[in-house]
Amino acid sequence: MTARLNPYLGFRDNAREAMEFYQSVLGGELTTSTFAEFRASDDPAEADKIMHAMLVTEDGLVLMASDTPNRMDFTPGGPHSVSLSGEAEDEARLRGCWDRLSDGGTVTMPLGESPWNDLFGMCTDRYGVSWLVNIARAPQ
Repeated sequence: MTARLNPYLGFRDNAREAMEFYQSVLGGELTTSTFAEFRASDDPAEADKIMHAMLVTEDGLVLMASDTPNRMDFTPGGPHSVSLSGEAEDEARLRGCWDRLSDGGTVTMPLGESPWNDLFGMCTDRYGVSWLVNIARAPQ
């Protein structure tokens, strides 16, 4: 078995909507399970909240998320970012992801040439998640 490190995003109560958005950005197959399915809450208001969601793309990207139970504190945003990067041959796909992630969000650094000669940009999407997108330039 190979060890993996996967981003796991937390939301108050819109994980389903956010993960469907990320599926529209990244593609792939999305699976979701609710609190009711896991019998994880006695609160009927939490029955449809997402206990666990996982998006897996054909090229091996994995993104997971869940909603936060009402009894737990939740602070949106924070010091964490999700990095999406690839090689020069991935530029069209990564630019498309950038366009969709930044649409309706806030661009903190436009996608453009970086000091390390790659294309790089930073944004916070409409769900408050910070993204770093890096497109490696072909060697010269």
